[in-house]
Amino acid sequence: MSQPVLIKICGLTDEDSVETAAGAGADFLGFVFCPASPRNVSPERAAELLAGVPSEIRDELRIVGLFVDPSDADIDAVYRHVRLDIIQLHGAESPERVEELRLEYGSEVIKAIGVASAADLDAAKPYDGIADWLLFDARPPQGASCPGGNGHAFPWSVMRGWSGQSPWLLAGGLNPENVAAAMAESGAVGVDVSSGVERELGVKDPERIARFIVAALDAGEGE
Repeated sequence: MSQPVLIKICGLTDEDSVETAAGAGADFLGFVFCPASPRNVSPERAAELLAGVPSEIRDELRIVGLFVDPSDADIDAVYRHVRLDIIQLHGAESPERVEELRLEYGSEVIKAIGVASAADLDAAKPYDGIADWLLFDARPPQGASCPGGNGHAFPWSVMRGWSGQSPWLLAGGLNPENVAAAMAESGAVGVDVSSGVERELGVKDPERIARFIVAALDAGEGE
Protein backbone atom coordinates (compact mmCIF):
# COMPACT_ATOMS: atom_id res chain seq x y z
CA MET A 1 0.00 0.00 0.00
CA SER A 2 1.14 3.53 -0.70
CA GLN A 3 0.22 4.77 2.78
CA PRO A 4 0.03 3.32 6.29
CA VAL A 5 -3.13 1.55 7.36
CA LEU A 6 -5.39 3.70 9.53
CA ILE A 7 -7.40 1.92 12.22
CA LYS A 8 -10.46 3.18 14.08
CA ILE A 9 -11.89 1.36 17.09
CA CYS A 10 -15.41 2.69 17.70
CA GLY A 11 -17.98 2.35 20.45
CA LEU A 12 -15.53 2.20 23.34
CA THR A 13 -17.13 2.07 26.78
CA ASP A 14 -14.57 0.72 29.29
CA GLU A 15 -11.04 1.41 30.47
CA ASP A 16 -9.47 -1.90 29.41
CA SER A 17 -10.64 -1.54 25.82
CA VAL A 18 -9.52 2.08 25.60
CA GLU A 19 -6.11 1.14 27.00
CA THR A 20 -5.76 -1.76 24.58
CA ALA A 21 -6.83 0.21 21.53
CA ALA A 22 -4.56 3.12 22.38
CA GLY A 23 -1.56 0.97 23.23
CA ALA A 24 -1.88 -1.51 20.36
CA GLY A 25 -1.71 1.06 17.60
CA ALA A 26 -5.19 2.37 16.82
CA ASP A 27 -5.20 5.77 15.13
CA PHE A 28 -8.76 6.77 16.05
CA LEU A 29 -10.71 6.12 19.25
CA GLY A 30 -14.45 6.44 18.74
CA PHE A 31 -17.11 7.24 21.34
CA VAL A 32 -20.80 6.98 20.56
CA PHE A 33 -23.11 9.78 21.64
CA CYS A 34 -26.34 8.24 20.39
CA PRO A 35 -28.80 7.39 23.18
CA ALA A 36 -30.39 4.53 21.20
CA SER A 37 -27.06 2.73 20.83
CA PRO A 38 -25.93 -0.02 23.25
CA ARG A 39 -22.52 1.69 23.07
CA ASN A 40 -23.75 5.12 24.09
CA VAL A 41 -21.63 6.91 26.68
CA SER A 42 -22.16 10.21 28.43
CA PRO A 43 -19.70 13.05 27.80
CA GLU A 44 -18.55 12.70 31.40
CA ARG A 45 -17.84 8.98 30.94
CA ALA A 46 -15.90 9.59 27.73
CA ALA A 47 -13.75 12.11 29.58
CA GLU A 48 -13.10 9.56 32.34
CA LEU A 49 -12.05 6.94 29.83
CA LEU A 50 -9.66 9.29 28.05
CA ALA A 51 -8.15 10.49 31.32
CA GLY A 52 -6.41 7.13 31.66
CA VAL A 53 -4.56 7.42 28.34
CA PRO A 54 -0.96 8.59 28.81
CA SER A 55 -0.38 12.01 27.30
CA GLU A 56 2.37 10.79 24.97
CA ILE A 57 -0.07 8.28 23.46
CA ARG A 58 -3.02 10.67 23.50
CA ASP A 59 -1.07 13.14 21.39
CA GLU A 60 -0.80 10.52 18.63
CA LEU A 61 -4.51 9.65 18.65
CA ARG A 62 -7.53 11.27 17.09
CA ILE A 63 -10.63 11.23 19.28
CA VAL A 64 -13.88 10.79 17.38
CA GLY A 65 -17.41 11.51 18.59
CA LEU A 66 -20.20 9.73 16.72
CA PHE A 67 -23.52 11.58 16.43
CA VAL A 68 -26.77 10.99 14.54
CA ASP A 69 -28.36 14.20 13.24
CA PRO A 70 -27.03 16.22 16.19
CA SER A 71 -28.06 19.70 17.18
CA ASP A 72 -25.40 22.19 18.18
CA ALA A 73 -26.54 21.67 21.77
CA ASP A 74 -25.82 17.94 21.48
CA ILE A 75 -22.28 18.62 20.35
CA ASP A 76 -21.75 21.44 22.84
CA ALA A 77 -22.65 19.03 25.66
CA VAL A 78 -19.78 16.77 24.60
CA TYR A 79 -17.28 19.57 24.03
CA ARG A 80 -17.78 20.77 27.59
CA HIS A 81 -16.03 17.58 28.68
CA VAL A 82 -14.09 16.22 25.69
CA ARG A 83 -12.28 18.08 22.95
CA LEU A 84 -13.02 16.02 19.85
CA ASP A 85 -10.56 15.89 16.99
CA ILE A 86 -13.25 14.58 14.65
CA ILE A 87 -17.05 14.75 14.57
CA GLN A 88 -18.57 11.67 12.91
CA LEU A 89 -22.01 12.16 11.40
CA HIS A 90 -24.06 9.01 10.93
CA GLY A 91 -27.47 10.43 10.08
CA ALA A 92 -29.11 12.38 7.26
CA GLU A 93 -26.92 15.47 7.68
CA SER A 94 -26.63 17.57 4.51
CA PRO A 95 -23.35 18.67 2.91
CA GLU A 96 -24.19 22.17 4.14
CA ARG A 97 -24.48 20.89 7.70
CA VAL A 98 -21.12 19.12 7.36
CA GLU A 99 -19.45 22.34 6.29
CA GLU A 100 -21.23 24.31 9.01
CA LEU A 101 -19.94 22.01 11.75
CA ARG A 102 -16.41 22.01 10.36
CA LEU A 103 -16.31 25.78 10.57
CA GLU A 104 -18.17 26.11 13.87
CA TYR A 105 -16.13 23.62 15.87
CA GLY A 106 -12.81 23.68 14.06
CA SER A 107 -12.82 19.89 13.97
CA GLU A 108 -12.57 17.49 11.08
CA VAL A 109 -15.77 15.73 10.06
CA ILE A 110 -16.34 12.13 9.01
CA LYS A 111 -19.58 11.60 7.05
CA ALA A 112 -20.89 8.04 7.05
CA ILE A 113 -22.55 6.65 3.94
CA GLY A 114 -24.73 3.54 4.06
CA VAL A 115 -23.91 1.04 1.32
CA ALA A 116 -25.67 -2.09 0.11
CA SER A 117 -24.66 -1.98 -3.56
CA ALA A 118 -22.52 0.03 -5.97
CA ALA A 119 -25.45 2.36 -6.67
CA ASP A 120 -25.26 3.65 -3.10
CA LEU A 121 -21.87 5.20 -3.74
CA ASP A 122 -23.64 8.02 -5.57
CA ALA A 123 -24.89 9.25 -2.18
CA ALA A 124 -21.29 10.04 -1.21
CA LYS A 125 -20.62 12.37 -4.12
CA PRO A 126 -22.21 15.53 -2.63
CA TYR A 127 -19.97 15.11 0.45
CA ASP A 128 -16.75 14.34 -1.40
CA GLY A 129 -14.24 17.13 -0.90
CA ILE A 130 -16.45 18.72 1.78
CA ALA A 131 -16.19 16.13 4.54
CA ASP A 132 -12.64 15.57 5.70
CA TRP A 133 -13.30 11.83 5.65
CA LEU A 134 -15.95 9.52 4.25
CA LEU A 135 -16.90 6.31 6.00
CA PHE A 136 -18.54 3.63 3.90
CA ASP A 137 -20.60 1.44 6.20
CA ALA A 138 -23.15 -1.29 5.58
CA ARG A 139 -26.67 0.01 5.29
CA PRO A 140 -28.44 -0.86 8.55
CA PRO A 141 -31.04 -3.64 8.63
CA GLN A 142 -34.69 -2.66 8.92
CA GLY A 143 -35.60 -1.80 12.49
CA ALA A 144 -32.02 -1.18 13.65
CA SER A 145 -31.81 1.24 16.59
CA CYS A 146 -28.75 3.01 15.18
CA PRO A 147 -27.35 3.36 11.66
CA GLY A 148 -23.97 1.81 12.53
CA GLY A 149 -22.47 -0.95 14.63
CA ASN A 150 -24.90 -3.59 13.41
CA GLY A 151 -22.35 -6.21 12.39
CA HIS A 152 -23.47 -6.29 8.75
CA ALA A 153 -21.11 -6.20 5.79
CA PHE A 154 -21.66 -5.09 2.20
CA PRO A 155 -19.90 -6.37 -0.94
CA TRP A 156 -16.45 -4.89 -0.36
CA SER A 157 -15.48 -5.11 -4.03
CA VAL A 158 -17.91 -2.29 -4.93
CA MET A 159 -15.42 0.15 -3.41
CA ARG A 160 -13.09 -0.49 -6.33
CA GLY A 161 -15.48 1.69 -8.32
CA TRP A 162 -15.09 4.67 -6.01
CA SER A 163 -12.77 7.53 -6.82
CA GLY A 164 -12.96 10.69 -4.77
CA GLN A 165 -11.06 13.51 -3.12
CA SER A 166 -11.80 12.79 0.54
CA PRO A 167 -9.91 9.94 2.21
CA TRP A 168 -12.20 7.13 3.31
CA LEU A 169 -12.59 4.35 5.84
CA LEU A 170 -14.27 0.98 5.39
CA ALA A 171 -16.75 -0.23 8.02
CA GLY A 172 -19.52 -2.75 8.40
CA GLY A 173 -19.14 -6.30 9.65
CA LEU A 174 -15.36 -6.16 9.98
CA ASN A 175 -13.62 -8.38 12.52
CA PRO A 176 -10.15 -9.85 13.15
CA GLU A 177 -10.90 -12.81 10.91
CA ASN A 178 -12.03 -10.92 7.79
CA VAL A 179 -10.34 -7.52 7.88
CA ALA A 180 -7.45 -8.65 5.65
CA ALA A 181 -9.86 -9.94 3.00
CA ALA A 182 -11.96 -6.78 3.28
CA MET A 183 -8.92 -4.58 2.68
CA ALA A 184 -7.78 -6.68 -0.26
CA GLU A 185 -11.20 -6.67 -1.93
CA SER A 186 -12.04 -3.02 -1.30
CA GLY A 187 -8.64 -1.38 -1.60
CA ALA A 188 -9.24 0.31 1.75
CA VAL A 189 -6.29 1.76 3.65
CA GLY A 190 -8.49 2.75 6.58
CA VAL A 191 -10.78 0.46 8.57
CA ASP A 192 -13.34 1.01 11.31
CA VAL A 193 -14.62 -1.69 13.68
CA SER A 194 -17.16 -1.78 16.48
CA SER A 195 -19.31 -4.89 16.95
CA GLY A 196 -16.66 -7.12 15.40
CA VAL A 197 -14.41 -6.71 18.45
CA GLU A 198 -17.09 -7.30 21.07
CA ARG A 199 -17.67 -10.33 23.30
CA GLU A 200 -21.32 -9.39 23.72
CA LEU A 201 -23.54 -6.58 22.52
CA GLY A 202 -21.97 -3.27 23.48
CA VAL A 203 -19.09 -4.85 25.44
CA LYS A 204 -15.66 -4.79 23.83
CA ASP A 205 -13.17 -7.65 24.06
CA PRO A 206 -9.61 -6.29 24.47
CA GLU A 207 -8.14 -9.47 22.98
CA ARG A 208 -10.22 -9.08 19.82
CA ILE A 209 -9.26 -5.41 19.59
CA ALA A 210 -5.58 -6.34 19.70
CA ARG A 211 -6.07 -9.12 17.14
CA PHE A 212 -7.95 -6.78 14.81
CA ILE A 213 -5.21 -4.19 14.91
CA VAL A 214 -2.50 -6.78 14.26
CA ALA A 215 -4.47 -8.30 11.37
CA ALA A 216 -5.07 -4.91 9.73
CA LEU A 217 -1.45 -3.84 10.11
CA ASP A 218 -0.22 -7.18 8.76
CA ALA A 219 -2.56 -6.90 5.77
CA GLY A 220 -1.21 -3.44 5.01
CA GLU A 221 2.37 -4.59 5.14
CA GLY A 222 1.55 -7.41 2.77
CA GLU A 223 0.43 -5.10 -0.01
